[in-house]
Amino acid sequence: MMSPGPGGGRSGHGRRAPMSEINVTPLVDVMLVLLIIFMVTAPLLIAGVPINLPDSNAKALEQDKQPIQISIDGNGQTFIDDEVVAANELPKRLLGILSDNQGEPPQIFLRADRGLAYGTVMQVMGELNRAGLNKVALVTVGADQKR
Repeated sequence: MMSPGPGGGRSGHGRRAPMSEINVTPLVDVMLVLLIIFMVTAPLLIAGVPINLPDSNAKALEQDKQPIQISIDGNGQTFIDDEVVAANELPKRLLGILSDNQGEPPQIFLRADRGLAYGTVMQVMGELNRAGLNKVALVTVGADQKR
């Protein structure tokens, strides 16, 4: 009679007992790589990237109707098309634009000087929103128009 092998007396002929150990080395390697990636990218997320918002490579929008141009020059004066509008007259004029279009908000192109404070542009956008003119596009200088 043959002596029992490593199977411990079972007649499984070639079957091995299941392993009860897990090899954690690949897991540790992957975790260390992820840790290094997060350590390198975390400072970049906090610092931010300097950008110049007025420039854009976006293509021009195609319009079937002529949009209304609202411009803010470097001194903060607001224009509707080519007409100067006082700050206290702006809400009334915007409501007039909405009523002229039978309640359907027209497309508005907002052009603002790049040197303006963010708050100045946001005041005009707030008045546009309050008047119900919510189809607003910010006009930038495209890549083919740069000097």
